Amino acid sequence: MWLLDKFLKAAIKRGTMVVTDHDGKTYSYGSAKQGEPPLHIRLTHRKAANHIARYPQVGAGEAYMWGWLEVEEPHDIRDMILFVTSNAKRDDGGSLKAKGPLRKAAQKLLARVDSVNLRSKARKNAEHTYNLTRELYERFLDEDRQYTMAYYRRDPENTSLEKAQLDKKAHLAAKMYIQPGQRILDIGCGWGGFALYLARHYDVDVTGVALAPDQIAFCKERAEEAGVSERVKFELMDYRDVQGSFDRISSVGLLEHVGTPHYPQFYEHTARLLSPQGVMISHCCGRAKGPGMTDAWTRKYIFPGGYIPALSELVTQSEKYGWQVMDVEAMRFHYSHTLEEWYKRTVLHRREITELYDERFYRMWLYYLAGAEQSFRHGNMVNWQIQYVKDREAIPMTREYMEAESARLRAADEGKVPQWHLDPALREAAE
Repeated sequence: MWLLDKFLKAAIKRGTMVVTDHDGKTYSYGSAKQGEPPLHIRLTHRKAANHIARYPQVGAGEAYMWGWLEVEEPHDIRDMILFVTSNAKRDDGGSLKAKGPLRKAAQKLLARVDSVNLRSKARKNAEHTYNLTRELYERFLDEDRQYTMAYYRRDPENTSLEKAQLDKKAHLAAKMYIQPGQRILDIGCGWGGFALYLARHYDVDVTGVALAPDQIAFCKERAEEAGVSERVKFELMDYRDVQGSFDRISSVGLLEHVGTPHYPQFYEHTARLLSPQGVMISHCCGRAKGPGMTDAWTRKYIFPGGYIPALSELVTQSEKYGWQVMDVEAMRFHYSHTLEEWYKRTVLHRREITELYDERFYRMWLYYLAGAEQSFRHGNMVNWQIQYVKDREAIPMTREYMEAESARLRAADEGKVPQWHLDPALREAAE
């Protein structure tokens, strides 16, 4: 316990954390705030404290997954992660940072190797993340299954996840400057929500590609049900194998899975696919500071092969292949509110999720969502929305067209958000 005790003494300055070790011995950290109850942590296994301290990249997450670490009511694991990181101002998902030059160098090398995503590995990584049961994603995502940041135009406390995700799609579509009759490629199409949104609002043909078989099967079912399967096609395909010419390209939540060694290939191939007067929009998680590395816990359990890029990494590589960056928006805090809502919905459906998987998986998912939230709330994570062209004449001179088109799309969908989705408890009752 002495090593963990040393870290917590240095890290906890605001608020109070009380840790009870497996032997019943109690340790207190920080300073009490009037009217604020202390956070009580209980370590249930004799190896817990040592595991957390010795393996800073994965220790706390694994201890919680295995039941070695318990957070006593009225708090939960989200409270603990946000408490520690708001004190320590960490940006690595809630885990302690690796110490010493050798350990840091080893972590950097492992992260680099893990980001190499050849075709076979890319498909395996996609299936690890996105081929989980449909029922899991139904439990915490919005009805359209948008597994990326929602866009909160108004007070997040008074905006439903469903409305925020609908506004996100309008915001993205407006930046694409879509014209009638165009061909659109949606790379990493997920469960098809954005592709179907574009087809609903525009006279266009859309092709969506992704690597998770169940996602593509679900996309095809949705297109058939909507009666648009002739104009909206979905293919189980690596984007590197796509051929043809497209007027618009969208990639939403894709670049996090490409891997830094493959950025040149991404920009070279998409430039080949896009027409001379085309527009590409990319939405991805990003680092507001410089390049970094994905923490070991996330690489191991959630997004193998994943990496969140710095803006400099994306712009530098895109420029080499003829792309011109016309618009960049750094979207701050939107994802923290999105992840908070995903966390709440996961907790709401604990029974169903543990029946689908088990308690260990449920705890892993909670830790992932809470850790990700802290990175966007207390760390340096943002979301990048980047508009690329090959010819500056492809878009109007000013940004007013974006605001006007976003407003038109939002007005067209006014009243289409199911009211019973505004309260997850109502959704559960309806089911």
